[in-house]
Amino acid sequence: MATTEEPRPVMKSKGHSVTDLNNHGVRARREVHHPADLAEALKAVGHRAPDTPSDSNSDSGREDTDKDKPLQSVLLRRKSTNDSYDDSAVVTPEIVPFENPEVNGKSSPKYLQSVPKSGSQGEGNKTYVVEREKVLPNRREKLRDMVFTKQFSCFDRQNQDAANSQFHGFYVLFWIGMTILIIKMGAENWRKTGNPLGTNEIMKTMFRRDGRTGHQEDHLTVDIVVVLLLSDGIMCGLTGIWQTLFIAGVVGLTLVRDWPWTHTVFFVLHGIVMLMKQHSYAFYNGHLSTVYKKRQSLLFKLKQLELVSPVSSPSSTSPQVSTLSTSHLELPPSANEYHERRRSLSKLQGAEPSDIENISNAIEAAEPLDMEQLHLFERLIKWEADALADELTGKATDPAHYYPNNLTFRNHYEYIVLPTVVYELQYPRSDSIKWSYVAEKACALIGVIFVMIMISQAYIYPVVMRTVDMKEMGWTTAQRFQEFPWVLSDLIFPFMMEYLLAWYLIWETVLNILAELTYFADRSFYDAWWNSVSWDQYARDWNRPVHNFLLRHVYHSSISSMKVNKHTATLITFFLSACVHELVMWCIFKKLRGYLLILQMCQLPLVKLSRTRWLRNQETLGNMLFWAGIFTGPSLLCSLYLIL
Repeated sequence: MATTEEPRPVMKSKGHSVTDLNNHGVRARREVHHPADLAEALKAVGHRAPDTPSDSNSDSGREDTDKDKPLQSVLLRRKSTNDSYDDSAVVTPEIVPFENPEVNGKSSPKYLQSVPKSGSQGEGNKTYVVEREKVLPNRREKLRDMVFTKQFSCFDRQNQDAANSQFHGFYVLFWIGMTILIIKMGAENWRKTGNPLGTNEIMKTMFRRDGRTGHQEDHLTVDIVVVLLLSDGIMCGLTGIWQTLFIAGVVGLTLVRDWPWTHTVFFVLHGIVMLMKQHSYAFYNGHLSTVYKKRQSLLFKLKQLELVSPVSSPSSTSPQVSTLSTSHLELPPSANEYHERRRSLSKLQGAEPSDIENISNAIEAAEPLDMEQLHLFERLIKWEADALADELTGKATDPAHYYPNNLTFRNHYEYIVLPTVVYELQYPRSDSIKWSYVAEKACALIGVIFVMIMISQAYIYPVVMRTVDMKEMGWTTAQRFQEFPWVLSDLIFPFMMEYLLAWYLIWETVLNILAELTYFADRSFYDAWWNSVSWDQYARDWNRPVHNFLLRHVYHSSISSMKVNKHTATLITFFLSACVHELVMWCIFKKLRGYLLILQMCQLPLVKLSRTRWLRNQETLGNMLFWAGIFTGPSLLCSLYLIL
């Protein structure tokens, strides 16, 4: 049986060091040579260094031991490639199993004769690694399995890896530089206007009116939609209609109230987050509702089966015992095994009824069954019922979080305030709230907002007002476009600073405050996106909560429901994300131009370009191109909306 274990990275060099665990748990270094073709890979099996001290026995001792051992398999695995959106999904590697190729420490020639040689064939030279097959391989789940663990964000002082980083001093230097810049701007404003904040138009705009916009939306979310979300799968259509009306109401309210852009951005983004939470809650519980009903049906069939009296003679009722698949009964029942079995049977049988369906039909028809059929039918139904029960518990350890025990108002309200948009039955939680930590992050929150206001007031607001004056004075589009390069150059550095500060404000301060107040222990809100060498890596790392949502509910859902391949699913995911971003820009500027949509969709060809032979292994060049895009993208986008 071929393992589905994630393939290890393979170097095409002659050999390199890898780390193994010896019998004492100590990591030891050893040299492993990666052969260029399958024949050399099989030959290497007989000459591998012993993994444990027991493997270094004499040849005679090994012969005696091998006689009592079952046949093992060797997997010859070609290096696979990563998916463009899902970093954990890989293209199915070329796996060639060979039963017991090692005979008395030597590779059997009969297996070597059937080994295909590596060739180019459009794929380049192939590199193979010899791996032992595992007895219980990991299975791929039907729903995308989100793993929540206790961890801290990269810049959090509680993160020991960040505190011990050799670049920690640059992080401190950045904030020292920002402090000096703010002091300089405050002194300049005091000298010119007698106020450290200057004319302060942006601050006045922020607190002009309707300072509590978010509360209106929260009441809409938790008081109305919760009635639909607590329903079962029958209400899925209604929840879809509600979600459409909800986002339309959020956008429409910004038009009716005619808020300034600060209020509009906050309200629309808050609405999109609430929409994602609603969808994830309804989708996951709707799926579990289907599983729950299926399990209840199986338990009912099991009770019916207990009332059946077996016939003495062999029964001719279909399905016959010999036609049923029973290999999975040797494995412990689990959701992973259940979905993997369903997937395999659907490929083999197509639209034909499954074994369980045939058994259910036989029980429903009250046809005569012999003792052997009753016994096997019972085992098969119990295995599937236990596997479905495993899915209903998920990763929850508290029975109160098992489905359907999780369908409570308390559970829903608790999920609404958690800093995640992917619903799970249970999350890792911290033991207590550190109020000193909350105060620290709150001070950082206020400080970063103040810095952003100062930078916007000093460097961005004058440029914006200059473009407004151009339109009020009747400048033609051609005349305004002549000013485009100067507007762009004036906005590059201020927008770069605002981009970094806005990201830090949300993903390091706001989300960590929410996580601490709600005992949410998984603080992995982002990864080291600043080291990105391609745009797909950036899309995965800079906003982990939203990426996880798109991965489960858009990327994998489109593959499973629309039956599209991974490339089409990636296109759908990027397009949906681009449309949502363009919606936000329309709410701000009241213009539908499509600039952001086009720029975001251009990331896909750039991803393809990063995988060409010219850029594939050029990490420094790839990171330079990434930062060039980050530098010019936000300022270019704003300049286009201001000038045109």
